[in-house]
Amino acid sequence: MSYVRIWVHVVFSTKYRKPFLNDSIRGKVFSHIIDNCREKEIYLRNVNGYFDHAHCLLSLGSEQSISKVVNLIKGESSFWINKNKLVADKFKWQNDFWAVSVSESQVERVANYINNQEAHHSKKTFNDELDELVRLYGFKKVD
Repeated sequence: MSYVRIWVHVVFSTKYRKPFLNDSIRGKVFSHIIDNCREKEIYLRNVNGYFDHAHCLLSLGSEQSISKVVNLIKGESSFWINKNKLVADKFKWQNDFWAVSVSESQVERVANYINNQEAHHSKKTFNDELDELVRLYGFKKVD
């Protein structure tokens, strides 16, 4: 048996950053993501977000890749949102995502950051948050 613990902080947004995840559905969507991850044996530590994006803190298993896990989460949740007609338009997540590894010593800090998204975004837009993350982790911004 392999023992693996690779923590990853993932952020992905709605297509065109449309504010689909309003207060009335956001909790339902994130609860569904939690249930779906449990069914697919994806270890999701926590999920939260705001009107136009989601943050996940997850640990990859020995047979899982970040790309496949994120696509499973996004694909199944968008299917579920549309099937249950939670939004008037067709719901889609943006194709891209942002991901960075998290050291074991920082898991609690990142989990708290994710849990406090509503308070965080009362002061900062998603674009400001992404710019900060790009700068913090040294990503090259592509327009």
